[in-house]
Amino acid sequence: MTPDSPAGEPWKITLGELDEKMGVKIVEQSVERVVATMPVEGNRQSFGLLHGGASLAVGEAVGSWAAVIHASTLGKTAVGVDVSATHHRSAREGTITITATPLHLGGTVTTHEVLITNEAGQRLCTLRITNLLLERKA
Repeated sequence: MTPDSPAGEPWKITLGELDEKMGVKIVEQSVERVVATMPVEGNRQSFGLLHGGASLAVGEAVGSWAAVIHASTLGKTAVGVDVSATHHRSAREGTITITATPLHLGGTVTTHEVLITNEAGQRLCTLRITNLLLERKA
């Protein structure tokens, strides 16, 4: 990911093609917290449940956006180096909320916890993503 903002100014999230196809909407974006939503409909697997891959894709996106926002304030960019997830429960309908909060905001590495919850606030999935911060190329 390459932020377009000048050094020191927080990058603003731009949805990618997959994000748009999945119906992702940005609710909040800052160094402290990134929040997005996504409909379950259109993101289900063959058994009618929210696809685990969709959870991973949206969770990684939100966690990466959070890392890039932090990196952009340092004049850097971020690239993912590790992501892991635990699925706790399923969803068949409604809208999920994806929230990334920092566990560590360094000058070289960031780690974020990403929670995916349903409309009742129940945890569906927990992700942890680590990003490496790199100097932006001219």
